[in-house]
Amino acid sequence: MDQVVMQKPHEMLAETLSAEMAAVNTLIQTRMASKHAPRIPEVTAHLVNAGGKRLRPMLTLAAAKLCGYQGEDDVKLAATVEFIHTATLLHDDVVDESGQRRGRPTANLLWDNKSSVLVGDYLFSRSFQLMVETGSLRVLDILANASATIAEGEVLQMTAASDLNTDESIYLQVVRGKTAALFSAATQVGGVIANADEAQVQALWDYGDALGIAFQIADDLLDYQGDAKTTGKNVGDDFRERKLTLPVIKAVAQASDDERAFWTRTIEKGRQEDGDLEHAMALMAKYQTLEATRADAMAWAAKAKAALDALPDAPIRTMLNDLTDYVVSRLA
Repeated sequence: MDQVVMQKPHEMLAETLSAEMAAVNTLIQTRMASKHAPRIPEVTAHLVNAGGKRLRPMLTLAAAKLCGYQGEDDVKLAATVEFIHTATLLHDDVVDESGQRRGRPTANLLWDNKSSVLVGDYLFSRSFQLMVETGSLRVLDILANASATIAEGEVLQMTAASDLNTDESIYLQVVRGKTAALFSAATQVGGVIANADEAQVQALWDYGDALGIAFQIADDLLDYQGDAKTTGKNVGDDFRERKLTLPVIKAVAQASDDERAFWTRTIEKGRQEDGDLEHAMALMAKYQTLEATRADAMAWAAKAKAALDALPDAPIRTMLNDLTDYVVSRLA
């Protein structure tokens, strides 16, 4: 008997929105062109064509469709969201000195840091041109605020990442900035462009915010218990890069003096030795911080699903609900 392969929620969403996503991809290809600087489309294409899920632009299209939108500005906004996301990835890889993304060498490795930063700036500029074309000052306000919040979150992360005084509230502020801000803006503008009522626009923001937070917490947890083939990261990369993510923050909060000295040496001072990752994992097991982090991700996923209750009962809403489950199902 042939085995039935179940579609994942984001694949079902992509299939449902295939016509709109094709229009988004065409618009991205057109707007990332440059008459005078051929390196711009070269660098952009390397990342855009690397096989990402395009989750953020799909969220914009799904939100607009769920609220009954019939026009074409949702395509422009979806492309805007993807350009903002791509620009932040180009900048992130420079800041993090990354050598690999989505299983391929990063743009800064193939070209150089200057090219990555400047092409990222170009994509931000393109994104603002696109959002202006919708003629909606409110859309411009939402996406401009999101862009500023993302940058603010990245700077906060840079200063807080190796500081043992970073607590869960600061971690949440970082996550809201670097990840959830674009998720919530992506869903919110879909409702705004569809002239949805204020309760629905707020529900879409709430959904995107909670989904983004659940998504990032799950990502941070998978760094310590994920499969490298699935995640594209080696277990413990965040530890080696001295990043204070939620599982470690929870362990530091309960640490004895000796344990805090270990975290100070390995995270704050960066003096890591053979066996340190194993010791860090043992401390997280001692205080059950991986389980507590998973519970936090599940709680945010539940908030995202609850927000959907205020939105029209339609197949797209079911897909968004299933997408939320899928984000945290990786932690099973």
